[in-house]
Parts: sequence; structure tokens; C-alpha cells
Amino acid sequence: MIGRIAGVILHRAADHVLIDVRGIGYIVHVSERTSMNLPPVGQAVALYTELLVREDLLQLFGFSTLLEKEWHRLLTSVQGVGAKVSLALLGTLGAEGLSRAIALGDWSAVRKAPGVGPKLAQRIVLELKDKAPAIMALGGDLTVDAGGVAGAPGIEPGTPAADAPAPVAGAPAQPDPAGGGTAKAAAEALSALTNLGYGHSEAASAVAETQARETGADTSTLIRAALKSLAPKG
Repeated sequence: MIGRIAGVILHRAADHVLIDVRGIGYIVHVSERTSMNLPPVGQAVALYTELLVREDLLQLFGFSTLLEKEWHRLLTSVQGVGAKVSLALLGTLGAEGLSRAIALGDWSAVRKAPGVGPKLAQRIVLELKDKAPAIMALGGDLTVDAGGVAGAPGIEPGTPAADAPAPVAGAPAQPDPAGGGTAKAAAEALSALTNLGYGHSEAASAVAETQARETGADTSTLIRAALKSLAPKG
């Protein structure tokens, strides 16, 4: 199993990237969101990967974070969701947006991805809603930077990857090393709420609702707002 690719970008497209690793070029299929955040051709890159094996086909799919890769694994476990649809969902919503949509049962948000109709969107939410809180709780651990190629195995000092110049102004940025402070905040808030005795699903929904209203909210903000929404009404 190929779990990670680190090398130099030879070619970029909207749905795939060609990465040179010591003279071998790997075609890695990516979501549009991931593609937009890749560095320019000629610079170093690293992606977590999932290998699809069929009788007549071998395909690599790349992800900037482990959280994104885990969602891809879960999405493709749903009947009717192949790798193409999974990448469309991740490209449209992002791993964190997908977490919120599924935790809230918001199938209309899931439906916005190309190739996802209402029935499939509802099936995705129905089958994965109970799993979303666990992924949200692990978000801080699963959102790991795939960068730092220089000096990594397969890339030696002195190669173009190790000595690549800094991105030029206006060039697409490397994936955020934190990869999601919001995922970490959600995980911490969810952990705090469950420690207070709230159920996993209701706590996840409260955190997701808060994140939908307050983009980029930190852990303490998420906890306070979630506690307000979970307080008995009347």
C-alpha cells in the first residue's frame, strides 16, 4: 500500500498531479480544492495517498491531510459513492465542511457536489451521520501536515525538491500546516462536552451548528456557544 508520496511536481491539472519521486512519475488524482492549494510546478510536495486496485486499473488518490483521507475512506464505503464522487464532495465542502454537513444531517449541502443527487446525498448522511462525531473528535489528530518534503525519505539534500525556492507571489500556497485549526478546535470542544455528560451525537451537532455560524471559532467559543444551544429551553 502506498500511503504517502513526496517529490517534485512535474505537472498540475484540476483533477490530478504528476509527482516525480527519484525519477519515477506518479499520477495522483486529487480534489479541485487540493489541486488549488498545491505549490507550482518544479517545487516540492507531499500528499497522503490511497491506492485503488482493480483487475485492470491502479489509481492513486492524494490528500493534503489525514482527515481528508479518512473521509474519503468513509465516503467510498457508501453504496453509489466512488472515488470520483468522493473527491467532488471533498472539493466542494472540504473535510471540515463535510464533517459539519453530515453531523447536522444537512443533505442539501452534500447535494451541492457535482454528481450527487438528492437520493445519494440523503444516503450519505443517513449512513455516515453516526460516524461523523467520531471523526470530528479525532480531527485534531487526523489533520496533519503532509509537507516538509526536504530531507524526507526519498528526497535528498541538493535535489530540486530539497532546494526548491520559495513560492512566488500570487502562486498557490502550500496546504496549511495546521491543516485545520478549526478541526482541532472542534475535536477539543466535542471532547469537553462529552466529558460534561452530553451525548456524542448531540454534542457534535451543537459544535457543527456553532462552526456553521461562526467560521474560525476557537475552542472556548465553540464550547460556550454549544452549551447555550444544548441548555434546556423554556
